[in-house]
Amino acid sequence: MRVVTFLICAAAICAVGQGASLEWPQFAGPHRNFTSDATGLANAWPASGPKKLWSRELGEGYSGIAIDGPALYTMYRRGSDEVTLAAATATGKTIWEYAENASFRGGMAMENGPGPHATPLVTADSVYAVGILAHLVCLDKKTGKLRWSHDLWGEFHGTPMDRGYSGSPITWKDTVIMKVGGAGHSLMAFSQKDGKVVWQKQDFVNSPSSPVLIQVDGENQLVAVMHDDIIGVNPDTGDLLWKYPHSTSWGLNIALPLWTADNTLFVSSAYNGGCVALTLHAANGKTQVKELWNTNRMRVHIGNLVRVGDALYGSSGDFGPAPLTALDAKSGKVLWQDRSFPKAAFIYADGKLIAVDEDGNLSLASVSPAGLKVLSRVALLRSNAWTAPALAGTALYVRDRHSLMALDLH
Repeated sequence: MRVVTFLICAAAICAVGQGASLEWPQFAGPHRNFTSDATGLANAWPASGPKKLWSRELGEGYSGIAIDGPALYTMYRRGSDEVTLAAATATGKTIWEYAENASFRGGMAMENGPGPHATPLVTADSVYAVGILAHLVCLDKKTGKLRWSHDLWGEFHGTPMDRGYSGSPITWKDTVIMKVGGAGHSLMAFSQKDGKVVWQKQDFVNSPSSPVLIQVDGENQLVAVMHDDIIGVNPDTGDLLWKYPHSTSWGLNIALPLWTADNTLFVSSAYNGGCVALTLHAANGKTQVKELWNTNRMRVHIGNLVRVGDALYGSSGDFGPAPLTALDAKSGKVLWQDRSFPKAAFIYADGKLIAVDEDGNLSLASVSPAGLKVLSRVALLRSNAWTAPALAGTALYVRDRHSLMALDLH
């Protein structure tokens, strides 16, 4: 059963599509690397934390938040349904909802939370969302009405995931690209307009992570971390350009790969995966891949890496402690570790690190190769705050498994 619900005035709905800037339009933000160009953020907060703009209850889920001017988009679970939500950034009030049944399949292990896990993708006129059963929907951004959909597992026999599908969509030209997994369709590109398959290629088993688009010496590539391999493909055709082995226990490559301006790709995984730095160079239609370093001292689980200058920062660990760790980006050498942070996800903006840890604390810090300085910290959310924050201007949007909140960081 599919249900679209409208709960706010028509004027607000129309405002969503009137050319507002895409401040945080997808998983990991405008640059898909958890950094923001925002300025004017405060250097410290009162003891009570930054000013709360609004908060609201929300159903279960770890879906991130996409922001497009006056509207934000996320997903949550309500009973056996998964709901894609459009809400007003100014108030948190619902603009529209699209609900679809997502009853668990037999054998799914959802003890850590039932999902959904993926973050919606926002384009000029559409919202693309995918739930735990790998059902991809394209919704009208103004109304929430269904334009087209695909069952990635059922139609294309993609790789089933016992904890639910979690890869977030990415757009390329007039297509939306998804990781699917399986013979002949590890990656698939669909027409944004009507959902027709543009290409489907490769034979790799899927993993929970999301793909990124990079440019290697002027050549556009799509990078995806699969079950046991890091791969680069031509985003126009899906043709394989290169691959590099990267295995973890159970194929749980979860974190987003990080591409930086010096042609270095960083991939970090928990479950014995470690962190590898690869340098890529493209010439005459071929890509050369060289391992720069590899270390088990950075094992990002459900969080993310950020790079500032020549240092990498991330929470390193899986089942036990996950200290905030700094590595030298050129050598992989550990610069320092700080155990005062539980496992966390980060945004870097205006010279500061904004962290949401799994215990629900929100922190503001300055980081450098020399060390960490916590500028402010406040207990804010409840528990299992595994969703990375999203930033639009000076407004920060955060959620845990039960609530959604907006804060003013000015």
